[in-house]
Amino acid sequence: MSFGPNPWQQTSWDWRAAGNFIGGGAGTGLLVISALFVAPNGSAASAANGMLLLSLALIGLGLLCVWLEIGRPLRALNVFINPRTSWMSREAFVALLLFPSGLLALLNVGGLIWVTGALALLFLYCQSRMLPATKGIPAWRSRQLIPLMFSTGLCEGCGVFLLLGQWHGAVTSVVLGLFALLLVARLVLWLNYRRAVESSMAPRARAALNQAGRMLLISGTIAPLLLLAASAVLTHGTVQALLLALAGAGAAFAGANFKYTLVTRASFNQGFSLVKLPVRGVRSSQ
Repeated sequence: MSFGPNPWQQTSWDWRAAGNFIGGGAGTGLLVISALFVAPNGSAASAANGMLLLSLALIGLGLLCVWLEIGRPLRALNVFINPRTSWMSREAFVALLLFPSGLLALLNVGGLIWVTGALALLFLYCQSRMLPATKGIPAWRSRQLIPLMFSTGLCEGCGVFLLLGQWHGAVTSVVLGLFALLLVARLVLWLNYRRAVESSMAPRARAALNQAGRMLLISGTIAPLLLLAASAVLTHGTVQALLLALAGAGAAFAGANFKYTLVTRASFNQGFSLVKLPVRGVRSSQ
C-alpha cells in the first residue's frame, strides 16, 4: 500500500463490519415489521415468538461479527466508553436494552413487544449514523447515506418477512403495500445519495457502487415490484407464496450486497490534500 495524495482503500473494516450492518439492519427491520403485523397471542403466538427470536438472532449475529473483528476481544468493552460522541457506543447501549426487552417479550410480558420494536428502530438509527460519522471516506460521509441505510434495513426486514410468509401467514395487502412503498423510497434515496457523492469518489469506489446500484435497481426494486404485481393476478396460494418469497429475497439480498460493497469495496479515502508535491532535483520555492 502506498500512502500519498491518491485515495487508497481502508482496511480497518472488512466483511465482519459489513456483517454487523447486514445482520443488524435485517434483524431490526424484521422485528419492527413483525411487531406491527404479527399478533403475539392466540394461534399466532408461536409465529410471533419465532419471528422475534429470529430478529434477535440476526442482530446478535451482526454484533458477533464486530466482536470477531477485534484482535483482542476483551477490548470490546471499550465500546461503552464514549456514548457522548460515538454512534457505535450508542448502538451498544441500545443493544443492552434491546435484548433483555426482547427476551421478556418472548415471555409474553405485556406491552414489551412495542418497547422492543421502538428500541429496534433506535438501534437501526444508530447504525445508520455510524458510517456518515467517518469523515475521511467520501462514500461514507454523506448525510444522504443516513436515510438510505435506515430504509435499507427496513426493506431487508420486510423482505425477510415476506420470505417467511408461508410460515407465519401474516402477509396482508397492507404489508405488501408497505413493502412496495419501502422499495420505491429506498430507490429514491439511493439516487439522491449517488448524486451527492458522485464528484468526490475515487474511480474504483464509483465502479463498485455502480455495480451495487444496478443490483439494487434490478434485483432489489424492479423485480420485486413485478413479482408483487404478478402475485396480485395469480390466485393460487402456493404460487402467490413463491412469488412473494422471491420478491422478499431479492429485496433483502440487494440491500445486503449494497452494504457489503459500501463497507468493503467502495471505502476509499480521499488521500492526502497536498498543495505542492516535492520533486527530486528541483529546488522548492519559498
